[in-house]
Amino acid sequence: MLRNQPESPFTRAPCRDINAERNNPAIPVRPSRYLQAATRDHTRRSYQSAIRHFEQEWGGFLPASADSVARYLAEHAQTLSINTLRQRLAAIAQWHVSQGFPDPTRAPHVRKVLKGIQALHPAQERRAKPLQLAQLEQLVASLDAQIATASSEGNAHQLQVHTRNKALVLIGFWRGFRSDELSRLQIEHITVEPGRGMTIFLPRTKTDRNHVGTTHKAPALSRLCPVAAYEAWLAASGLTEGPAFRRIDRWSRIAADGLQASSIVPLLRALLHRAGLPQSDRYSSHSLRRGFATWANSNQWDLKMLMEYVGWKDVRSAMRYIDAADPFAQHRIETALSVAPRPGIAV
Repeated sequence: MLRNQPESPFTRAPCRDINAERNNPAIPVRPSRYLQAATRDHTRRSYQSAIRHFEQEWGGFLPASADSVARYLAEHAQTLSINTLRQRLAAIAQWHVSQGFPDPTRAPHVRKVLKGIQALHPAQERRAKPLQLAQLEQLVASLDAQIATASSEGNAHQLQVHTRNKALVLIGFWRGFRSDELSRLQIEHITVEPGRGMTIFLPRTKTDRNHVGTTHKAPALSRLCPVAAYEAWLAASGLTEGPAFRRIDRWSRIAADGLQASSIVPLLRALLHRAGLPQSDRYSSHSLRRGFATWANSNQWDLKMLMEYVGWKDVRSAMRYIDAADPFAQHRIETALSVAPRPGIAV
């Protein structure tokens, strides 16, 4: 098992004074900073976790042979999903590439083992329950009631919390943002045109492979307005820069850092439960995106328009988020039956 490994984009570099290094000609510029930046933090953490599982929990050795990788897949075929196994393979492959070793996951029999696992252990894809427009209205009505109560009682803490939550939910729905994107919104990257809409810049996203950033727009609406909700949150919080959505403690102290992406799903479920919506545990941040996509589809947005608005590059990715307005084709079939001639009846 190798321990003295060269620098890799999947290991965290020690903290250094980058400015001092840059300004000191005696210190060579190292590429490790840029190698780190080339890989998203979430991807790096998931790959590190996968490598720990392979080495420490399963007892594998690195660099690995193709046979050991195939055994690893086979021994976890019934306990890990096919998507998780693919992610583990990607992590193992990247470790070998970054360390300069041949990639064992490219061996034909490794790929055949994975294909066999998929054939023998098919699993239905679990999808988040979409938050429909009627449910969004119920949720926002609940938040509005809590905001009104907090305002009448002079409870600054509750006013801030509920105002933040309303802005987070409405921006998340109308922009189709996931928790990762919501957690990374920066005030200085959001421009509001009162009465018209808001422009949101994300320096990086999951589909932004070239790291050029993406710009999104959200409209001002007559109701359920994300722009008005965001402006109300800024007024209640007094924030002018930094993360848009942050933790608030019981003393109304607003944290300097943004909400963790992992905290947004439990927050959303708690809000839905408090609003009286059933099966709140079936919702996730993907519910906001799926809910918007389903709403847009039922309101005659074509697929190209929807993909451009949300930022999807792949048709298959988009289709996974869209629920058909008539999933059982009941309306279409019943309509056809009502006009079709019955056997034996002249028309």
